[in-house]
Amino acid sequence: MAVPAFDPAKFYREVRSEMTKVTWPSRKETLVTTGLVFAMAALAALFFFAADQIIGVFVRMLFGATG
Repeated sequence: MAVPAFDPAKFYREVRSEMTKVTWPSRKETLVTTGLVFAMAALAALFFFAADQIIGVFVRMLFGATG
């Protein structure tokens, strides 16, 4: 089975054609989405911190560790 030859010019034309079809988000949409990502990451961090502390208390109680 023969592999077709690579044509950089054709590839570039096809990439440009596809890029015209892309719908880019507005600046406001990007900022809102970024803010939501940071907020969700902070909430996840708080949740896992609290879960870790609670599990740590139970493990210390289970093994009778002090401190």
